[in-house]
Amino acid sequence: MLTELCQELRNWFNRNMDKWDGDFIIEDGVLRNFAGKLKPNQYFRIMGSVFNDGVHKYGEGGLTDETFTGSIWAMAVPPAVIALSEDIDAWKAKYGGEDSVVRSPFNSESWGGYSYSKTGSGSGSGSDGSKIGSWKAAFAYDLNRWRKI
Repeated sequence: MLTELCQELRNWFNRNMDKWDGDFIIEDGVLRNFAGKLKPNQYFRIMGSVFNDGVHKYGEGGLTDETFTGSIWAMAVPPAVIALSEDIDAWKAKYGGEDSVVRSPFNSESWGGYSYSKTGSGSGSGSDGSKIGSWKAAFAYDLNRWRKI
């Protein structure tokens, strides 16, 4: 979720001087030869990889083994953004299922004594073109604090 959140915010919380370009090896799910460059549990962004592009936590493992030429950026993600990411994950788990009203293409429906109506007005999409009821709409106020233009 953190990759998607940073992309939505257009904010990767990069540390300006902590960027490495070149050839990298991921072996046994771990980024090799990075001891001393990233701190344990520090977030970092991989770009140029076939399998691992996105945000990861150093020392956590779980990467797909590969050798690639690309970039690695150290990140300084504020704890409030990590908490926001966790809140969005919880919201998506609760409201984002395939049978969820949020995923319905309809603004309102009713049948057999049951009805629902999504909040909002207009054509059924938010100002960013997303469906009303998306996590982006639900967390818009919190997202704006961290958004880069």
